[in-house]
Amino acid sequence: MIALHHKPAFPRLRLRTACVAGIFALALPAFAQITGSAQDNGREASLGTPPGTPIDRVVAVVNRQPILESDVQDEMQLSVLDPSTSGQEKMTEQQALDRLISRTLIQQQIRQEDLPAAEPNPQDIAARIEEIRTELPVCFRADCRSDAGWKAFLERHELSPERVASYMHNRLEILSFIELRFREGIRIAPEEIEKYYRETLLPQYPAGQKPPPLEQVSSRIEEILLEQRVNVLFDNWLTNLRSQGQIEVLDPSLEASKSSGNEGATKE
Repeated sequence: MIALHHKPAFPRLRLRTACVAGIFALALPAFAQITGSAQDNGREASLGTPPGTPIDRVVAVVNRQPILESDVQDEMQLSVLDPSTSGQEKMTEQQALDRLISRTLIQQQIRQEDLPAAEPNPQDIAARIEEIRTELPVCFRADCRSDAGWKAFLERHELSPERVASYMHNRLEILSFIELRFREGIRIAPEEIEKYYRETLLPQYPAGQKPPPLEQVSSRIEEILLEQRVNVLFDNWLTNLRSQGQIEVLDPSLEASKSSGNEGATKE
């Protein structure tokens, strides 16, 4: 589910979030990823607004923490940065809310457990954004490597550099937590990395455009495969959080279908 809200722009881990992400991406929101949540936006409907002014509304409450309608819209817009969709599948409002619920639960757990998850620094965030610009297939096609192409890409998807940076900050924070809690002891064989590169990554690049060589992206592929292993452990943990938490969806039209399960958080 999360999201951690994730995986191509290769997030460290992309938590599946129909449950999560994101894992990544995260993510986590996501991961964010493992990515824009109610606690990050801190928006509230103000009193005394002029007539006709749109009022943000609470669409869900997770352990007394609200998720706003604008948070759902933000998540849908930011999903273009999720490598699992390759920018070609439009996230539904139900999927976006489900990812936000998962991410909110994870962030609450981070605060509760007080694990020494590393606070992402500006250099880490900038490096991850650069990876998105150069490696995410939908961004590759839009020539995001150039400043002009990146600016046009953001404008087309109604995103700002600040929102993307906030998305990556949240995703990296969640990824750090997930790695500390679930990743230790898992190893990925070189043969698995090569198979993913050949069968999953290469087909995503347009004919006639040269994809990055294996040695350049192998570390990112390893993280994606690692995420798949971690998802098994993570999904059980997140399912537990959801069953024990107080989650109330105030808009029945946003209820996720039961079949959505725990897919998609971002190990954001």
